[in-house]
Amino acid sequence: MKGNGVSVMKAAVIGLGRFGKSLALSLAERGVEVIAVDKDKNRVEDIKDKVALAVILNSEDEESLRSQGIDKVDVAIVSMGESDFRSSILTTVLLKRIGVKTVISRAFEYVDREILKSIGADKVVFPEVEMGQKLARSLVAPGIIDCINLDEHEDFSILELQAPKRFCGKTIGELQIATKYGVNIVLIKHKIGSTDKNGNNKLKEKVNYVPRAEDIISEGDILWIVGRTEDVQNLTKI
Repeated sequence: MKGNGVSVMKAAVIGLGRFGKSLALSLAERGVEVIAVDKDKNRVEDIKDKVALAVILNSEDEESLRSQGIDKVDVAIVSMGESDFRSSILTTVLLKRIGVKTVISRAFEYVDREILKSIGADKVVFPEVEMGQKLARSLVAPGIIDCINLDEHEDFSILELQAPKRFCGKTIGELQIATKYGVNIVLIKHKIGSTDKNGNNKLKEKVNYVPRAEDIISEGDILWIVGRTEDVQNLTKI
């Protein structure tokens, strides 16, 4: 607990290759209490001063996991490499057995996802696939900032993008987003110019969490759009 009474999120990252290390450091930088785990001494040594706890541990041993308090974390991410997929499976099973609330496991092929889901993984991620898709989107449609699948079957997505020029100066009602494209704008980030006490111009961000039909889309706005993945993708092609 922090002094102000706010609970600190606790996460275990198991597997400290490039992906796991980056994830552990990013979580720690955001105030998460991270337990970083790997069987490789050098990887553990490399990160020990940057996270709450870094341990050399066999994640295929239930008692070893419990001994480091991993059964008490809010989320555990199994981030081992492709050559350790067997260990990923066993670790995922044990994490669920010891009562970890949310277990996120890394996959490399779609068949991996089916295996990991069948043994109890709450979420399965494909870092390499997702990065490749993100890069492709940024090249083909530069206005897209991010696109996230909202369900495991990838039927629904949320898209974050720069407001297209054809949207600017029009209200949401005039655009008829839902009718024409089958998607909804659920959030708008506006950039508002202001001047500080020294007379310097700067941009402030104002977030509209409940966009209405009469709200106008302006140049520079960031839109969050939700809908079926196919409809969201079609919107970016128009």
